[in-house]
Amino acid sequence: MTRPRLGFLGTGWIGRHRMAALAATGLAQIVAVAEPDDASAAEALALAPGARRVDGLDALLGPDIDAVVIATPSAAHAAQSIAALDAGKAVFCQKPLGRTAPEVAAVVAAARRADRLLGVDLSYRHTAGMVAIRRLLAERALGHVFGVDLLFHNAWGPDKPWFYYPALSGGGCVIDLGVHMVDLALWALDWPEVRAVDSRLYAKGAPLADPAAQVEDYAVATLDLAGGTVVRLGCSWGLQAGRPAVIAAEFFGTEGGASLRNVDGSFHDLIAARHHHIREEPLTALPDDWGGRAAVDWLTRLAQGAGHDPQAGRLADVARVLDRIYGR
Repeated sequence: MTRPRLGFLGTGWIGRHRMAALAATGLAQIVAVAEPDDASAAEALALAPGARRVDGLDALLGPDIDAVVIATPSAAHAAQSIAALDAGKAVFCQKPLGRTAPEVAAVVAAARRADRLLGVDLSYRHTAGMVAIRRLLAERALGHVFGVDLLFHNAWGPDKPWFYYPALSGGGCVIDLGVHMVDLALWALDWPEVRAVDSRLYAKGAPLADPAAQVEDYAVATLDLAGGTVVRLGCSWGLQAGRPAVIAAEFFGTEGGASLRNVDGSFHDLIAARHHHIREEPLTALPDDWGGRAAVDWLTRLAQGAGHDPQAGRLADVARVLDRIYGR
């Protein structure tokens, strides 16, 4: 194994959290930080005392850096990822990788051309609960799974203005929260074909009138999958949900069910259970510190010498489903 040399582009809260998780592994050298905000940069450099502060992405593309970790606003993700990949760097990027499916596909193509490892922070895959549920599904322990219910309601909503401008964000709660849930369902079910999509998007309680001028804050969608499975998705920002968050991924089969659900409105505390009609048994328990596992998984594979992963193409599959929800 090698110790890849990492550069970090963007070290706000999420960037610093992922930096801390990667640093704790001892698998990497954190050598550079590009962050325009002085306070955020100082906090990042405190986590990586040997790193230097640099000015922007171009300064991270030199020969002394092997990989770039990107945690910037969504509008920049695709272009920044492509620039890093074209410079021969592996990339770990916050979601969404792009604002549209063509943007995501272009990043995946760049990773393929460069033969570099591309990772995206689809972190809910790495909860102990979803790992356990996916194992049940792979073993067909639930029989034929005919229904999946997905919920992600953030009763607060984002606190950064750019989230509310379609040109910067690519959309509202669907691309921010729904991306996690669509990815979870398709990944857990081993990537069935999505044959039909129906959706309803709302902004401030009314049907979304102009997607170019406003973003949705409430959405429902139905996905019809090959094999007869139906997936129902609901997500929102600012919903009067009575708690900070409602998060659930529930799988219903002919021989049982399984669910991942958040506890007491938490964004972080998630547990899984297996269902036997009106009885359930726990599959996992708290605590489960899953937040940085997607980044650590990427780094572990990178340290082992991994190049392009063909599974990165699934990122484009998910993005195409989101585009269908948006009707574009």
